[in-house]
Amino acid sequence: MKVLFLWLLLISTASLHAAETVVADMDTLLLDDWEQESFKGYTNYTLVNVDGVAALHAVSDNSASGLFRKQRIDLEKTPYLNWRWRVDQPLNRLDERTKAGDDYAARLYVMVSGGLFFWKTKAVNYVWSSSQAVGSHWDNAYTGQAQMVAVESGVENSGKWLSYKRNVVEDMRGLFGEDVRYIDGVAIMSDTDNGGGRVEAYYGNIYFSSE
Repeated sequence: MKVLFLWLLLISTASLHAAETVVADMDTLLLDDWEQESFKGYTNYTLVNVDGVAALHAVSDNSASGLFRKQRIDLEKTPYLNWRWRVDQPLNRLDERTKAGDDYAARLYVMVSGGLFFWKTKAVNYVWSSSQAVGSHWDNAYTGQAQMVAVESGVENSGKWLSYKRNVVEDMRGLFGEDVRYIDGVAIMSDTDNGGGRVEAYYGNIYFSSE
């Protein structure tokens, strides 16, 4: 279900190319530019300033909804996804490989549209895992077309701003065995609908870069 809505929103996409392609600049972000899809209730997303940093604040309490932006990214020009986030209230340990444990305090999706065939839509989810080791990856509990990659895990780094850079071309090749030229959309989600509980996270700027 959390993959199907992405396909529905990817049938038409906007194109933007640059040496640095901004997806979300929290200083100027307008939530109206993002589409929200609910799976169970609504995660509360608000724009805030925390420790002098503009951020998107997410609170999920036994709920799940994601923010999605249609944006075509040329990975030949800007293959690196950059972002920062902070999780103040992580989840207790869940088996995220099961449907009952398919919850994440913070996750950032990148997607390749399957066009009219939603089952061909592919997504890589970079997640703050509650239990899987950093660097591990696994099939989403609902579909193998979505791959989960743990870039952070557990509670040790909660309350800290953490920055990441991923080569999406290499990740797509390693996870799906395909060379991908374009990304068609990006999504943000903090959710607690399957295992229950409450999480609180902050998302900073998100952009693609050439190096």
